[in-house]
Amino acid sequence: MNIRIKWVENMMFMGQSGSGHAVVMDGPPDLGGKNLGIRPMEMMLMGLGGCTSFDVMLILQRSRQKVTDCVAELSAERAETDPRVFTKIHIHFIVTGKELKEKMVQRAVELSATKYCSASIMLAQTVDISHDYEIIEG
Repeated sequence: MNIRIKWVENMMFMGQSGSGHAVVMDGPPDLGGKNLGIRPMEMMLMGLGGCTSFDVMLILQRSRQKVTDCVAELSAERAETDPRVFTKIHIHFIVTGKELKEKMVQRAVELSATKYCSASIMLAQTVDISHDYEIIEG
């Protein structure tokens, strides 16, 4: 896996993935940015959310669950002093579908957290990560 980060101006950077996708990262005005892109730590949290959501959906689809929507809401706390690392992350899944089996949703969330999500397992070495879920019929 390869990533390229190129400085654009001030505190703005363009990140390009090896698969050819790009994203703009920028800082807040008080740190010299123009607030025109996502913050790098937000990107890290978003990566975690994407990784675990990918796993949960793959597991539910392979379990033949009729999912119509899946949202992961992540909230994080950071240390007060530098380096301002994440200290706590909570991931709340909202899974919507028809006749979803709660055991399958619970299993998908647990398997992602403990076995499959590389980002979650890596971050859990230093961050307290918790998960929960709700199921909505629809």
